[in-house]
Amino acid sequence: MAWSMDIPPKPPAYDAMLADHGFDPIESDGLTYPLGDYEPKFGEYFELMPGIGWTRTPVPGPLGHINNWVLADRHADGSAGFAIADTGLFMPEVIDAWKHLFDEGALRGQSATKIIVTHYHPDHVGCAGWLAKRFKVPLHMNRTEWLLTRMLLADKREGVPEEALDEWRFCGWDQHLIDDFAKKGWGRFARAVSDLPIGHIRMEEGTRLRTGDHEWRVMIGNGHTPEHACLIDDSAKVMISGDQILPRITSNISTMLSEPTSDPLGEWLASIARFRAELDNDLLILPAHGRPFLGAHQRLDVLAERHNEALDDLEQGLRESPKRVVDSFPYLFKRPITPDVIGMASGEAMATLRHLQYTGRAELEMKDGTAWYSAG
Repeated sequence: MAWSMDIPPKPPAYDAMLADHGFDPIESDGLTYPLGDYEPKFGEYFELMPGIGWTRTPVPGPLGHINNWVLADRHADGSAGFAIADTGLFMPEVIDAWKHLFDEGALRGQSATKIIVTHYHPDHVGCAGWLAKRFKVPLHMNRTEWLLTRMLLADKREGVPEEALDEWRFCGWDQHLIDDFAKKGWGRFARAVSDLPIGHIRMEEGTRLRTGDHEWRVMIGNGHTPEHACLIDDSAKVMISGDQILPRITSNISTMLSEPTSDPLGEWLASIARFRAELDNDLLILPAHGRPFLGAHQRLDVLAERHNEALDDLEQGLRESPKRVVDSFPYLFKRPITPDVIGMASGEAMATLRHLQYTGRAELEMKDGTAWYSAG
């Protein structure tokens, strides 16, 4: 069922505070990018607005980067410091970028006050433990996301668990592919994430967090991860959105091996509707990937529309013939699904099929350990 709403004719005008940088704003796909096509280099610091700095660190593969937000703050004694929101992968290139900022760059002579993480994915939480230990400061994170990180860090078994093998069979992977993946072993999460502190400061819906002159409120989104934390400063009209709202790409919505019968796509669509209803459209969105933009309502509308179109297309395909998870790929993805992305594609396809099943639009039948979905 399509999700309808009033769509504003155009995104709001960008804040004059950003015009001081001298960039020409760009409008694309209904969004406004106040800084044009500017992006800081890895390890380079750019003051986006008073109290909010922007740097980026590398992410291997097509994603290429993650945005890291450096927030001006003060220590208890009143001296200048900074908080970091989302930390990058725990790998040498990222550590080098941070060290450059701390030792030679814009943050030289200062120290961190706190580390903030939006969710448990490695490109966000990877360096959090290392940074918290380096500066001896607290980690602010949603409790569910913190526990997930701790759990995955502890799961360092060498062999692939039987549940993972069963899930790959469930999806319809051929045995050769299953054998190839089994040879890669387990525990890859821990290779990109530093050990977290024993404790954390919990962020939940409505939590208030101050950095310098900015007071942030936490808004929790669901679906991309169980309890993804976004930070909103209503006074400054700015939002650190993490992966909950991205300008160009769609967040991966996948079932998780730890909760294989969940409905993350249903949670995601519900979060989109809630964010659309509650967020002001003149917020400057600071995403984890891509450039800062205006037009949250427009982007949320597009995200909901694309998922609903995919659900409709896949349901029609299931009416034509029963399909395994791997058979659903052409209905969901424009690119060919190769072995390097089949894990992520399978997770997203399972989430879509599960949602069709749970909303009464598809039926599931198991045959020799493989799921077959159909629609009447």
